[in-house]
Formats: sequence, structure tokens, C-alpha cells
Amino acid sequence: MITGELRNKIDSLWEIFWTGGLTNPLDVIEQMTYLMFIRDLDDADNLHRKESEMLGLPYESIFAGEVIAGDRRIKGEQLKWSVFHDFPAEKMYDTMQEWVFPFIKNLHGNRESAYAKYMGDAIFKIPTPLLLDKIVTAMDEIYGQMAQLKKADTRGDVYEYLLSKLATAGVNGQFRTPRHIIKMMVELVEPKPDEIICDPACGTSGFLVAASEYLKEHRKEEVLFNRNNKEHYMNHMFHGFDMDRTMLRIGAMNMMTHGVDNPFIEYRDSLSDQNPDREAYSMILANPPFKGSLDYDIVAQDLLKVCKTKKTELLFLALFLKMLRRGGRCACIVPDGVLFGSSKSHVAIRKELIDQHRLEAVISMPSGVFKPYAGVSTAILIFTKTDFGGTDQVWFYDMRADGLSLDDKRNPVKDNDIPDIIRRFHNLEGETDRKRTEQSFFVEKQEIINEGYDLSINKYKQVEYVPVTYPSTKEIMENLHELERELCRKLAELDEMLLREGD
Repeated sequence: MITGELRNKIDSLWEIFWTGGLTNPLDVIEQMTYLMFIRDLDDADNLHRKESEMLGLPYESIFAGEVIAGDRRIKGEQLKWSVFHDFPAEKMYDTMQEWVFPFIKNLHGNRESAYAKYMGDAIFKIPTPLLLDKIVTAMDEIYGQMAQLKKADTRGDVYEYLLSKLATAGVNGQFRTPRHIIKMMVELVEPKPDEIICDPACGTSGFLVAASEYLKEHRKEEVLFNRNNKEHYMNHMFHGFDMDRTMLRIGAMNMMTHGVDNPFIEYRDSLSDQNPDREAYSMILANPPFKGSLDYDIVAQDLLKVCKTKKTELLFLALFLKMLRRGGRCACIVPDGVLFGSSKSHVAIRKELIDQHRLEAVISMPSGVFKPYAGVSTAILIFTKTDFGGTDQVWFYDMRADGLSLDDKRNPVKDNDIPDIIRRFHNLEGETDRKRTEQSFFVEKQEIINEGYDLSINKYKQVEYVPVTYPSTKEIMENLHELERELCRKLAELDEMLLREGD
């Protein structure tokens, strides 16, 4: 969460763009992303060189010797942020426009890579040298402030705060997923080094980034120091689809900045026949669009066989089941209506999850989690594709706090259920004796079937009423009379003081 001086500096940078003539939020976030990426390339290159020196391994900088920038070969050292940020405004602008930007657009020789595809039509839109000079200075101040904070997540927090400027929901119901919710979902499913992970509505690749960071933190030796695993991690593990090219471009840069060389990020309507992927992935992490409505004509027919509906939140659940391999797992966010909706399609998709696969958990989240962008109540579903059932009981958790206030301000607060959710989910044996009056408990499959496959936690939790004893009317009246007498005594004392002062 970005607060205080760092937040003010980022807001000031945003204001510099706007006053300089870039007023489209998408243009601003895109140009800021390019510049952050350019600066991060310099920092990452220095870090990799130091790590290689410590390990005694050879390392060749991407800036070493002569490099190709557009149709020219120039000294790579001039393209480093730490070098050109000291140039006069005119020279810096020329360097950025003629050399640095063409260099990053062609950074990947593989023209089929996600990065190359979505940088190929990128445009440098900063109009004047003076504006660029102000932006570079402001960004140096932001990075200096980040370094002072010395928090591991600050870089990601800054990026997410920038993305939060894209607050307007799209026509298909898109809005950002908070980073701490994404991180919780990844920690619940615990990705392994051999996973093939997909987000069919990836946006800026938040889930894919979180999964990659989880693996680097928890399985670093297996992922980065095993040649086969590292090659898989860099080139084959991460897949994301979206229908917004700007989001795809930001997502590709986001992944590359976080150390994944070649994620498969592609423009694709996941719900249509454009998406041929069936039984292709071992893990799906997603927050698909809510409240969207599609024509039957453009929806893949095998999804309509699972539930004939135009509602995107139901179609995406059907899609996840089709895209997962047998034994593959999914953690996804759904609006509350998916849990208890009574339409034929709502019941059909819940029945499919419970009867034909293994539904493991339903985590109900408070409605403030997505504020200030939306006030919708949501839940997290965790399930495994089996094709032959396996749901014996479902674990429910009633999340009441996520560490932030549940109003539009979303300020940090003490109450936070997320650590408890993760701890309990990874120790479900200890949940079997929990009562329905507690925050988490199991519900047997048959009971859910008897309730019409309803997955709303309110259907099953019990409210414990604590008897409260109130004083009798006589006692209340006596207390009121005593207060009245005390008030009269105080007034009399006040009158006496005023009389003495008058004398």
C-alpha cells in the first residue's frame, strides 16, 4: 500500500504528464510503464552482474559493447538510465527517441515472443524534451524514496498504484484485483516448478507475476538452478490472454521486469472458438470479468453445453474446467451471485463443480475488498478438475477483514484474516471439528445437494445469540432520578458560586 511522501511523488509525476499534454490515462500509464521498464533494465542488469560475480559465473550485459538501436549500431552504455539521465534535456530526448526506445522495442530477437509482439507497435508519445526531463527527474526521486523504504514489495506496490489510476471498469466488467488478494490466492494453491499456469483474462498479468514471485521465493533452487526447470519457467510456464492490447503490452513488460523472459501473452477472446486450449494447463488463477453479457453466437459451443448462458462469470467457470488438465487446480474470484443464483445455468455450473469434480473451498470476501472501484461482494473458489467427482465436503471461510479498511480509502488496519485463511487451508485436518458458529467450517456434500447446490456461506453458518440481561424498569428509573438529583446539586453549587462572585 502506497502512502505518504511516496504516494505524493507518484501523484506529482502523474500531474506532470497531464499538464504536459498527455491526458488519456491509458497513454500516461503506458508511457510511465515504458520508462519504469527502461530504468528497471539498468537496475536489473547491475544486479545480475553482481550476482554472477558472487557466484563466479560469466555474465554478459545487454548493454555491453555495441548494440542495435533501430537501424544503427551504437555503444550500449549510452542507453543505460544511469548514464543518459544526466544528459541535457535536448540530448536526453534525442537519445530516448532515436536510440533507447528502438532498442527496447527490439530487445527480444524472437519476434514471436510476447514482449516483441506487444512492443512492436508501441509509440513514444512524450512530446517535448522539457517534459521528458521533468519526468526523468521525478522518477529518480520516486526510486530514491523507494530505496529508503527498504521494503521488498515497494516496487510492486508502486506499479500497482500506477495501475490503480485505470479505475474505470471496462464494458465487460473489468476491474483490478488487489495485490494482497492475488498473493493470498497464489499461496493457497502453492504453484510447483513444473506447472503450466494460465490466466484467461490476464489484464496486466497480476496473477502470473504473483505466481512467478512465489516460485522464486519458495522454490528458488528448483526453479532457477535447475536447467530444465529454469527453461520451462522462462519460456513455457506462464500463459495469459486478454482482449485489450494496451493491457497485454503492460502485462508483457510486467512479466519481463519480474524476470520471466518469454511469457506466452496473447490477444484472444478466451470464451470464443479463438481459444482452442483444452486440457492444456495444470493451474488457472483468474479474476474473470463480472456482469458481462455475450451473444451465444460468439461463445464456444462446448461451454454452452455445460451451462447455456450469456453471463461471463458462469461461462468462465465452464471454460476453466475445459482448459484444465485432469488433476489441474483453479483458484478464481466470482461474484456472490454465482454461489446462490437460482437460474438453471447457475445451478448447472455449481452441480458440475460438486458432482463431476472436487470443489475444495469457498472463501467469502467482504464487499469492500474491491473498493473504491466496485462494491460487489465476491468469493474465491478453489477446485480440482477430476472428471469423476471427489467432493466429499467443502471448506467454507467467512473473511471479515483483509488488513485494509473496507471503505473507499482502504487504509491499513490491524484486523486481517488472510494469514489465518492460509494457515487453516493448509491444515484442513484440524478443521473437521469446527462449529458452524466459527469463521471456518466444513459442510458435507449431501447437505449442499439438499440445499439445491447453494454455496452461500450464510446458508450454513449458525449465529450464536448471547443472552443479554437488562436492568428492570424500576432500577432504570431510580438511576434516572439519582442523575436528576445530582444535576440539581451541581446547579445549586453553581448558583452559590455566582452569588459569591456578585458580592
